[in-house]
Parts: sequence; C-alpha cells; structure tokens
Amino acid sequence: MTYIIKYFTNPFFILLLFCATTQAQNDSIISTKTDSIKHKENYGLRLGGDLSKIIKSLIDDEYKGFEINADFRLTRKWYLAGEFGAEEKNTINDYINVTTTGSYFKAGVDYNAYENWYGMENMIYGGFRVGASTFSQTLNSYGVYSQDQYWTPQFMSNEGEKFSGLSAIWGEFIIGLKVEVLNNLYLGLNAQFKYMMSQDEPENFENVYVPGFHKTYDSGGFGFGYGYSISYLIPLYKKGK
Repeated sequence: MTYIIKYFTNPFFILLLFCATTQAQNDSIISTKTDSIKHKENYGLRLGGDLSKIIKSLIDDEYKGFEINADFRLTRKWYLAGEFGAEEKNTINDYINVTTTGSYFKAGVDYNAYENWYGMENMIYGGFRVGASTFSQTLNSYGVYSQDQYWTPQFMSNEGEKFSGLSAIWGEFIIGLKVEVLNNLYLGLNAQFKYMMSQDEPENFENVYVPGFHKTYDSGGFGFGYGYSISYLIPLYKKGK
C-alpha cells in the first residue's frame, strides 16, 4: 500500500498525467479554419462600339452605320444593357432601288452564365432586348414585273419618292461572349434573333430594311443580326464575390 501511494505521488507520474489530460482536452476541441482572403470583383459601366459596322462601312459602298453599346453590372450575374446606332442602307435588286436612313435604340438585360476563375471577369451570356427605330425610305427607282418578257417590255420608273416618319418596334434574344484581353479592355461577339412586333410601312411597298432590325426577309416577322464589339470597363466600385 505504501508502494502504491509513493508511485502516485511521484513527480514524474504527476507530470505525465497532466500532459495526457491536457492533450485529451485539446483533441476534444474542434478546430475551424477561416479564409481571410476575400476576392472582390469590379462593378461599373462598360462602354464600347460595334466593329462590324465600322468595317462594313469601309468595304461596302451601299452601307454606312455605327453602333455604341453599353452595360452596367447590377449583380454577380445580371447586367443592364443597351445599344444606340444609326444606319444608311441602299438595297438594290432587279426590281427596286431603295435607300433606308434612320436611327435605333435597344434596351434590356444580360445574364452571365460563365463561372469565372479567380481574377477573371469574362462573360458567356444570353439576354433580351426591346428595340425601336425611326427611319425613312426613299424609293429611288422600281420596275413592274411582266410575265410576258418577250412581247411586253418591263416598266421602269426613276421618279424618286421619300417616305419619312416611319417607325418600328421589335424584340430580340441575344447570345454572345466578352473576353478581357487587357486590363478592363474587352473584345466580344454576339448573335441576335429578332421578331418584329409592329412597323409603319410606306404606301404601295414594304420595308426591305429597318435600322437596328436589318433585313426584313420578304414580309416575315423574323430577323437576324450579329456584331463584333470592343469595349472598356470603367470600374466604379468593388464587391466581394
């Protein structure tokens, strides 16, 4: 009994017991790690233009136009977006020569479906726009089709006539991408699928081209467009991801 009491009162045994008890207490505490690094993303106004319209104006004698585009980041995924432009298009075929001149405005939203890696702020997006255009059509010349081309010469008229104050409203879906090539500088491309909701038409003939909507495809309500853009982001503030 004396031996047992001496053993438990031995200083070495007491130190060993204290260390074991302390280690058991430390093991019972659940340790948690917190990430002190918080990534912030830029929020601001992105302004740019449509390169395809500039290039087409330089190489196509029948076309002149430009477009300014912009978007503003509302949340991590949603952007308020819009475009403003002006076009002049001369449509010439075997039966008609028409010059269309006007301007347009489009407004809507874009949704970024791309999950960026750390430090990236690119976009693969889809969106919707409502577009409106005011324009004029100038009928430069036209021909009346004759079924009997051999015996009856085709009637042609070169008397010009201008129809002003025309307007059109349409909706369009847009898909595209924007890639940051330099700090805050973006290159992009997009495709637009349009549907005409209402339009004013000149007397005795149909619109063959509407600024912003493009070709009307022979009385059909559907249209198609595309664009190549360059834009610059003006950072206004940052928010944590």
